[in-house]
Amino acid sequence: MKKGISLRTIHIWLIITMIIWSGTVLIASFRLTNTFLQLSYVEEEHTELQKAAHELMDASDYLTESVQRFTLNGDRRFLEQYFTEAFESNRREEAIAKMDVDEKTHKALEQLKEAMSHSVKLMDQEYYAMKLVIDAKGYGDYPEILDTIELSKEDMALAPEDKIRRATELVLNDDYYDQKDNIRKDMQESLKEVDKLMAAIKDDEFAVLKRELNFVRIVIVIQVVSILIMVRLTSLLGIHPVLKAVDRIKSDSPIPEVGANEFKYLAQAYNKMYAKYRSSLENLNYKASHDELTGAYNRVGYEILLSGIDLETTYMMLLDVDNFKSINDTYGHETGDKVLVKLVEVLNCIFRDDDCVCRIGGDEFVVFMVHSSGIPRRLIESKINQINEELENTDDGLPPISISVGIINGKDATDRATLFEKTDEAMYESKKRGKHTYTFYNET
Repeated sequence: MKKGISLRTIHIWLIITMIIWSGTVLIASFRLTNTFLQLSYVEEEHTELQKAAHELMDASDYLTESVQRFTLNGDRRFLEQYFTEAFESNRREEAIAKMDVDEKTHKALEQLKEAMSHSVKLMDQEYYAMKLVIDAKGYGDYPEILDTIELSKEDMALAPEDKIRRATELVLNDDYYDQKDNIRKDMQESLKEVDKLMAAIKDDEFAVLKRELNFVRIVIVIQVVSILIMVRLTSLLGIHPVLKAVDRIKSDSPIPEVGANEFKYLAQAYNKMYAKYRSSLENLNYKASHDELTGAYNRVGYEILLSGIDLETTYMMLLDVDNFKSINDTYGHETGDKVLVKLVEVLNCIFRDDDCVCRIGGDEFVVFMVHSSGIPRRLIESKINQINEELENTDDGLPPISISVGIINGKDATDRATLFEKTDEAMYESKKRGKHTYTFYNET
């Protein structure tokens, strides 16, 4: 073999190049992913901080609504709601805790604490108003904390209706709402600080993201250029010689010994086998592999086909003519032969040109459906039903017949030796089920 450029060497360099650049892209992708995750985390944190600020305001508004309803109608449910929110739900305290993340949220936290301070201060006024209503209504069962609230002499001297009116004024007057506005202003200032903080963080993360994206683009461009160079070399030394060789093989000619030194070696080996093939081709006989009566492959042809099929992409069907002996006994062997010929003609018509029909016994036939990995099961069932319909047609003067079929997907067989055995089991199951039917191996 003449020395030349080695395709193996080119592939080794291609693999090394791809490993280097793929590793670089992988690292860059991890960094890019981390940046995206960080941006996502920042957005989630932003949402949580905003939610915390709003929750404090919502809790304060809930307390206000509860105390106002209680002072207006004296309904104890609103008293219970108020103290449940204040001492059990603790939404305001939880909001403060959520805002207390780290030093970055210090300013926002301080504003929220200021809002909390106003809310707590407002509670003193609300306690006083509730104590007025309790005293006016004569309620004996109320939260202990209200025991610490002492009414002024002037308010103690008021009539019950006036006490309720006084309580309502305390939670509905301008001073009360001024304090509520202070809470809202502090909450808004806290939100502004959160927005400013998160905007700065996002700007930093987007800058990192932009750098990472530019790095990935550069790496991809270099990788693509490297691939193109390697592919060009591979094409010149490997693919183009192979394509030329395929054309020569199709035209039944020797292939040129060009390209990489590995391909030259293969070309030399092929040309030697081609010469032997041509010399032995004349010794092959069609009759050696085909049934004389039906034109289907015979047992020899079946064995040859079986040795070369791809189990992963092939379906095998074993067909048996139902009650064939009675046809021979009733109509004679000549009619029986015509029935078999008709069966093969129907099979060749129903199945594809690539599929192979074999006669392996008197009335036993095998069909190999090759390249059928994606074929739907319903199509196979439809073909078998169509075959039986054609065989039942007596317009040609032949008696009606039917077939029993066993079917197996090659993937369900461990090897070629067990393929027929399992298909035969499926066909035997069809016979037991009353003939004129089909059975898939995985259903037996």
